[in-house]
Amino acid sequence: MDRPSHHAPSTTGTPHRHVLIVDDDDAVRHVVRLALERAGCSVSEVASGEHAVQAIAAAPPDIVVLDVGLPGLSGFEVLGAIRRDGGDLPVILLTADGDEPNRVLGLQLGADDYIAKPFSPRELVARVEAVLRRSKRAAPPSRIEHNGLVIDMASREVTSDGQPVRLTAKEFDLLRFLALSPRQVFTRAQLLHHVWDSLPGWQTEATVNEHIHRLRRKIESDPKQPRRLVTVHGSGYRFDP
Repeated sequence: MDRPSHHAPSTTGTPHRHVLIVDDDDAVRHVVRLALERAGCSVSEVASGEHAVQAIAAAPPDIVVLDVGLPGLSGFEVLGAIRRDGGDLPVILLTADGDEPNRVLGLQLGADDYIAKPFSPRELVARVEAVLRRSKRAAPPSRIEHNGLVIDMASREVTSDGQPVRLTAKEFDLLRFLALSPRQVFTRAQLLHHVWDSLPGWQTEATVNEHIHRLRRKIESDPKQPRRLVTVHGSGYRFDP
């Protein structure tokens, strides 16, 4: 399967969750899709690890149901790629091998749950719903205050040490994104994806560098020795509160 296959839910109303199914077995994908659609989810599906990585980068779902035994890039490798990027996307692993070492490996790699085949579709739906409930994030704050820097989300206004700071729309979006995850390092590619809704192949990573430099001139007391927008050499940038 070259591209994700999308399906609308069979139940009426607006789907409340988007699930990506990754399995090279057509029959398994069909059964899982029907069960999830009946539960009110929207569903897309791919049959390989490589296409899973592409689908997640293009349109991140709410949760991934991921087979371990995929051709090419394995489910473990897909999960590792998700977690290496610092992603907290919920993942449930499917496997025909219920041995404890594989279960432990999946959990160590950051899986949220693990189901051995054959399984009940009703059990899978229940596990999907349980993982989604656990993974619900608190609503983002309406105001962020860090060491003299104040970011007001509603008014999109920023003050630094009591002085108003004039930011462009994209400068504000970048600062807000970094400040919402203090001390977390983001690569330039991740920032392009999350802030610009773009990819390095479409837009140069120098765009990120330039916006960081502009922000430093506006919110740092010494832009050459920044204490808020910190460069992590070889990785990217982080916000230090």
